[in-house]
Amino acid sequence: MANLEALLDDRPDSPATSYRILPSRTTAALVVAVLLVAAVAWVFTVRDAISMSGMINGLGQVGHRMPNEMGAAAFLQMWAVMMIAMMAPAVIPAALAHRLVLRHRNESAVSSAAFVVGFLAVWALVGILYFVPFLAFRGLTADAAGAWWLPVVAGVTLVLAGGYQFTRQKAHCQQTCCTPVTTVLRHDAGKGPASALRTGVAHGIHCLGCCWALMAVLLVVGLMNLAWMVGLSLLFVVEKHAARALVVGRVIGAGLIVVGVAVMASPALLQAVSGAGG
Repeated sequence: MANLEALLDDRPDSPATSYRILPSRTTAALVVAVLLVAAVAWVFTVRDAISMSGMINGLGQVGHRMPNEMGAAAFLQMWAVMMIAMMAPAVIPAALAHRLVLRHRNESAVSSAAFVVGFLAVWALVGILYFVPFLAFRGLTADAAGAWWLPVVAGVTLVLAGGYQFTRQKAHCQQTCCTPVTTVLRHDAGKGPASALRTGVAHGIHCLGCCWALMAVLLVVGLMNLAWMVGLSLLFVVEKHAARALVVGRVIGAGLIVVGVAVMASPALLQAVSGAGG
């Protein structure tokens, strides 16, 4: 395979560069395909969010919504579709970089699709971890809404999510996500769709290391809170594309810390932050 410098044609390895390293028709086809998949997933996600609008799906809705009786299979299906909607646009720079590698090996679009599937599979499987706290807070009685510990747990979750944005691990994973060609070459598993799937999984794990804390915010505001889902999805896209993505993440992190402390100091803010009242 050609070396990294030849693949990049002496251009810096960045998300912006990934949109210029392939023929424009190839780039457009891949971008449109991924966005179409995300759009379809958003349609189903919005439908699910509307159907669950009166149910508890976050700490902020405890005591203000009806109990949620969703089973494990239904939850994981909902989560997988939601992750496709939220995370598919964020994988585009890496998918383009991977397509560049595949092009030099004369591989078909099937391997590109396998890469994206591997990436999204990581986020879909994370739903297993989110189902555990979902089981815990969905069974709380209305009396729990007035308990002292509820805003404390919610506030601490927000503070930890914000604080993670300042850690070395976040910076490392962010740097990995923002150098797509280098990352794809480093984790390239070889030729064929199965190998492309493994490469996509490797990139998904790095993305998880970058974004898991922000995704944990949904445990507070509601797993199916459309406003927060859209906001986080846009933030993930910015973090995968912006030249100063780490700075953006830290600004958001500082904001989450402030909100978390405010929720602990004034519990009534929890309902307002989660939109449980309307």
